[in-house]
Amino acid sequence: MTKDTVEKDQMNDLKEDTGAKDEKTVLPLLPVRDIVLFPGVVTPLFVGRARSKKALEWALNNGDRKICIVTQKDVNIEEPSLDDLYKVGVIANVLQMVRLPDGTVKVLVEGVKRIYVEELIDSDDFYMCSYKQIDELENQDDESLEPLKRSVLNQFERYVSLHPRIPPEILMTLSDVEDPSQLADLVASHLMVKIKERQDILESVDVKERLEKILKVLFQEIELLQLELSIQEKVKQQLEKSQKEYYLREQLRIIQNELGQEEYSEIEQLRKSILDAKMPPEAQEKALHELERMAKMPPLSAEATVVRTYIDWLINMPWEKRTRDTVDIRLAKKVLDEDHYGLDEAKERILEFLAVRKRASGRVKSQVLCFVGPPGVGKTSLGRSIAKATGRKFANMSLGGIRDEAEIRGHRRTYIGSLPGRIIQKIRQVGTKNPVILLDEIDKIGADFRGDPAAALLEVLDPEQNYAFTDHFLEVPFDLSNVMFITTANVVHTIPKPLLDRMEVIKLPGYVMEEKYQIAKRHLIPKVLKEHGLSEKELIILPTAIKRIISDYTKEAGVRELERQLAKIARKVTKRIVESEQSNKGASATEKIGVKNLRKYLGVPRNYDTGIPREPQVGAMVGLAWTQFGGDILIIEAVTMRGKGNIILTGNLGEVMQESARAALSYLKSHSDELNIKDVKWDEIDIHVHVPEGAIPKDGPSAGVALATVLYSVVSGKRIRNDVAITGETTLRGMVLPVGGIREKILAAKRYGIKEVLLPEGNKVDVEEMPQWAIKGLKITFIGEVSEAINRCVSDNGK
Repeated sequence: MTKDTVEKDQMNDLKEDTGAKDEKTVLPLLPVRDIVLFPGVVTPLFVGRARSKKALEWALNNGDRKICIVTQKDVNIEEPSLDDLYKVGVIANVLQMVRLPDGTVKVLVEGVKRIYVEELIDSDDFYMCSYKQIDELENQDDESLEPLKRSVLNQFERYVSLHPRIPPEILMTLSDVEDPSQLADLVASHLMVKIKERQDILESVDVKERLEKILKVLFQEIELLQLELSIQEKVKQQLEKSQKEYYLREQLRIIQNELGQEEYSEIEQLRKSILDAKMPPEAQEKALHELERMAKMPPLSAEATVVRTYIDWLINMPWEKRTRDTVDIRLAKKVLDEDHYGLDEAKERILEFLAVRKRASGRVKSQVLCFVGPPGVGKTSLGRSIAKATGRKFANMSLGGIRDEAEIRGHRRTYIGSLPGRIIQKIRQVGTKNPVILLDEIDKIGADFRGDPAAALLEVLDPEQNYAFTDHFLEVPFDLSNVMFITTANVVHTIPKPLLDRMEVIKLPGYVMEEKYQIAKRHLIPKVLKEHGLSEKELIILPTAIKRIISDYTKEAGVRELERQLAKIARKVTKRIVESEQSNKGASATEKIGVKNLRKYLGVPRNYDTGIPREPQVGAMVGLAWTQFGGDILIIEAVTMRGKGNIILTGNLGEVMQESARAALSYLKSHSDELNIKDVKWDEIDIHVHVPEGAIPKDGPSAGVALATVLYSVVSGKRIRNDVAITGETTLRGMVLPVGGIREKILAAKRYGIKEVLLPEGNKVDVEEMPQWAIKGLKITFIGEVSEAINRCVSDNGK
């Protein structure tokens, strides 16, 4: 079915509903825009189109002053067709026509009768149309018409009272109208609604339906007008308040001047504060300039608020406020020993750092210390101890996850809600120009489209530049050279090289059993007891229980998990005491925690067996690994099977570790005569190498020697010692190259009960720098070639 057929059917339905007469009549057509004419309504029209003027002239001269007026659907069409016009319009009488100087015609017309346009007839000069009159469907006996009529009149009165463009005199015209149809048309003609809604009312030939539509439109428009009036009233009140305040302020100023009193306004208070803030000349000049700008602005303007905030920041910055350094080396050593057990190397370096600052104060450039180590070893608390030892204020600022350069340098004042960077915020917060600022997790800074915060830190941490650090918000230099910056990181390789070059790295290794025991005894247990409201008499944890917690319930470089386990015990004891007190049973005075009742509080140990062979085995080797949480061990396994000379690598191994395995295999094949494995038929076997805990990614070259040893064991059938661990990178020639993380790896070997560790000869320096307690009870053997490791670890009986 075509579009024309559908429209034709719709028009036929409309004709049937409206009761259009069958007689066709022809009259000139006047298409109008932005107006819908109703019967009984007189309205002026301005006509500019040539065809429309011709139609009016014909109506006046030949058509008994009658013309058909129909509304266009689209106001932009100059020559409308029948499809561009609404089908229902009105016959109108042309009452008066006046030609205007600009060529347009002003005509006064009166709507007479609704019509239905049947056909558009195009004459030479204008449009004619054939139409049929529409008889209204009116039921005078309907009892609902009178209430509808009254409701429409009442709502229209409210509508006129709210609408600013409708004169109230219209109500006088409507008061004498009795006919519901005429009333509906007159009200509809004055509604300031869309053309489509007015046309819909015009096409409603049933009087009751028409009144209901008008009533619905009136309700909607009244609600909108009330909302608009409410908004306008609020705006008006705000403007009146601002004008009133301005008027009163001006009056007060004039009265004070007449009385000879000094005006002590906000501007003068700010000027006095600027002069008292002891700013550098450049900052003071900038502040006074902004103050003069603010004085010329309206007090409640948005720009004045921004300037006021800016001046407040300049005034409250500690330009000359500083704390006196009390660098007492003996006191500092006492504070560090009280707050931390072990970490002798780090403490010694901190004391040297403080001694130099005391001896060469003012002549030495401010150095930046970077504490690097696994989580939980005391990096952050060391920064607090330094501040405590020097008598300085302390501020902690976490850099983890920061990706916006503005977090360091601040936002420019052109942005809404702009603020200085976090460095300046922390300095204002502590109120001194020489605090200790700890930049935590500096290895976890990111970068994206908003800039690189690490690049912004280059200026902050560079002693050659930070004496004139310029924040984007302050726009004047601030001296950061007096600030003692301390940074912390878990790893070094993720810190950008230029940034790392500005810091002195102090490595904090993990703790061994004895250190953890002392830390728990001296620091953790008193802290946990205090936090849980327990006294030393109510909870006693025996030394054997502490050591069992360390060995069976924690496997970490730091002591955070140890503190959590101690807190778990304290919670259970506190709960038992509170329950006993509430039940009036009375609790025992002391709760002793020993090895026997440890499971009652902590449950079964959650440190599962790592798979270290309990006796020498073929194809099972202990390797050493380094992670950002400290050292750890790797169990490397290998088996052979019939195949075609392939090597299978599993266990979530990275590319570098896979390459190390292939290099180790190539070494064994090329040196089979020297290693007494020349009888191995490489092309008839496949070798499968696996590193357990496949969910954890593993990578790096330091397992090369261990891989070569385990491959040799599996192809030769000889067993590997289970009390030895190896680390080192191998080459195709069988040379052993040095690797990193030696200290952490040695501590991990001790933690797991390894008796001997094979290390590359190039790592002798790392072992010599370690304290004796770290390697006590552990045999260290240095190797230069893979064959030495094989001879040391692999034998016929594995002993």
